[in-house]
Amino acid sequence: MEDEAQRVLAGIPALSGYIGPLERMGGLTNAVFRAGDVVLRLPGRGTEEYIDRANEAAAAHSAAAAGVSPEVLFVDPDSGVMVTRYIEGTVTMSPETFRTRTGAPGRAGQAFRQLHDSGAVFPARFELFGMIDGYLRLLATKDVALPEGYHDVMGEASGVRAALERAPIPAAACHCDPLCENFLDTGERMWIVDWEYSGMNDPMWDLGDLSVEGGFSPDQDEEMLAAYFRGPVPPTDRSRMVIYKAMCDLLWTLWGLIQLANDNPADDFKAYAQTRFARCKALMATPDFARQLAVLGR
Repeated sequence: MEDEAQRVLAGIPALSGYIGPLERMGGLTNAVFRAGDVVLRLPGRGTEEYIDRANEAAAAHSAAAAGVSPEVLFVDPDSGVMVTRYIEGTVTMSPETFRTRTGAPGRAGQAFRQLHDSGAVFPARFELFGMIDGYLRLLATKDVALPEGYHDVMGEASGVRAALERAPIPAAACHCDPLCENFLDTGERMWIVDWEYSGMNDPMWDLGDLSVEGGFSPDQDEEMLAAYFRGPVPPTDRSRMVIYKAMCDLLWTLWGLIQLANDNPADDFKAYAQTRFARCKALMATPDFARQLAVLGR
């Protein structure tokens, strides 16, 4: 893979003279390398089935202009190859570092607010239930089984869909896939990277999804929410955030199964999907989840 990265770099005129080492960085589906003061991203196998690279390129440029993401130096919207500026002095976040770095959930909340308030308009719209339907159609062409009871939970989720439709809000430019590892922290501000799933969406999706990805405690949730709202949290926004915690697991369960079907070696995606689905069912069964749905129904 490093040979491939060197070959790609050599084909980018502005970077073809780079002769230094390549440092492999993280990535669940893509191959990411640091090359001096830039970061090269090579798209993973099979990602063209479900990633709109033109949307990603436009969103990455807009997020950089909004000051929440690194400068985009090169992008090929056909192949998915992207080069961005490397930001010195940052720590790639994880659930552990979100727990141990003082103020990290708050800085993430501030970054989300800066993005959502930026006025950026991403080309795509992140449609939760449309994406679920699309993933299900894709999985129907592959040799992989859904978790037992998935369609039953989808039936229960129809009530969630109805509640969200009764309380619509204006869509904002959202990241939509806030893995902890997509956050780079300087200790003073948080940067966000990787715009593959970005789109116009309910802003509370970003907060709810990060809470799930980071395994946030109630205190971490409150820190993020307080920084985002800069004060009291509107009850309906809190309700949507909690609801999206379950819905993101319902969606990313299917994403994990697609990775399994594509033989992605980056993780045990069968266990990933099973864990996601079990967590979704557990949250939807709690009295608090029912209460939050009721708040939206008022």
